[in-house]
Amino acid sequence: MSVSNFSKVSEFASELDVAGIRQQFPILHQTVKDKPLIYFDSAASSQKPRSVIDAISNYYLHDHSNVHRGIHTLSERATDGFEQARESVRSFINANSTNEVIFVRGATEAINLVAFSYGESFVNEGDSVVVTEMEHHANIVPWQMMCERRKAKLLVVPIHDDGQLNLDVYKQHLQRSPKMVAMTHVSNALGTVNPVKEMTILAHDAGAVVLLDGAQAVPHCGVDMQELDCDFYAFSAHKMYGPTGVGVLYGKEDLLDRMAPWQSGGEMIRKVTFEHTEYNTLPWKFEAGTPDISGSIGLDYAIRFMQEIGKSRIAEHEAALLAYATHLANERKWMRVIGTAPEKAGVLSFVLDDIHANDVGLMLDADGIAIRTGHHCAMPVMQHFSLPATARISFGVYNTFNEIDSVYTSIDKIHKIFS
Repeated sequence: MSVSNFSKVSEFASELDVAGIRQQFPILHQTVKDKPLIYFDSAASSQKPRSVIDAISNYYLHDHSNVHRGIHTLSERATDGFEQARESVRSFINANSTNEVIFVRGATEAINLVAFSYGESFVNEGDSVVVTEMEHHANIVPWQMMCERRKAKLLVVPIHDDGQLNLDVYKQHLQRSPKMVAMTHVSNALGTVNPVKEMTILAHDAGAVVLLDGAQAVPHCGVDMQELDCDFYAFSAHKMYGPTGVGVLYGKEDLLDRMAPWQSGGEMIRKVTFEHTEYNTLPWKFEAGTPDISGSIGLDYAIRFMQEIGKSRIAEHEAALLAYATHLANERKWMRVIGTAPEKAGVLSFVLDDIHANDVGLMLDADGIAIRTGHHCAMPVMQHFSLPATARISFGVYNTFNEIDSVYTSIDKIHKIFS
């Protein structure tokens, strides 16, 4: 949603019962440095509602056992809960089949899985892979490593100074018929929402396979695999009100079928002899070893939490918060927003004149306010803007306009001290 549409989204956001939502998050009801906690670091990791915490606790209290391998009651309960989570993910992202939902440790592992498995099978010497300048390191380094192994070329799409991709250069790169396009859906450092549907169509027309890093998109935007038509989509539970250590790789079934397993061991095999190993079918072909059962169940309940509120209502509320925070930033001539694309989600990165971002973060922490400072695992973005770091406010469904006012009261104080 456009951050310029401030009045409209603000009026809509008042309909969301944020006070009731906040009651579901125990961690928010505490003090830090003798001040009420204000948490604006959801892009790094969102907080967890009681329903997710209770679901994980209930699993360990009553149902814990290994999955798919036992015929006793606890194993059946654990397996049912684990596979129910897979179906919840399938429905949430509108995948065709649960065979297209692979449980991994997070978006980083999902990208590495594709870089190794797809890359080793289909990328050859002289081929190219396209990434963008705004990528998280987790969507750069795996492709760099793969290109080194396969003697392929890494092509980079630059960004404009407002944080939008240079689509002219993107189209030029596609003329080289790359094997893979890997790009973020929403930038973690800038908040830019990329036109990934249109870019995917262009990539497919050029014969490329498309991977989208959806870690920052899934918490803020409704995603639909049939609408996006990407080939792979990666995201993490811990950024969408779920637990750490679990995530999802979506992949089109025909592609996953043709890819070799990445890791080997229990669960991904059907039959083993010293002469030959027969691999398991999808999705278990890519799930070697005992999975994070409790984490997957926690993800199921995080999805239920988001669906109960409504993905569109979450998006509208967070767009209103971003619009309000941007409006206040623009009133301060000594405060510069980094990333001013018209379509943004969930993130406001900024710098204050002559004040290092880390100093801003430390002084806000003294007021009980948690934000993220640094390069945000996106060093090429910082290099583009000739900055060592930015301060980043990132939003969740539990944040309020009053919290934004408190942040700016503290920012004004910081500016006054340094000036």
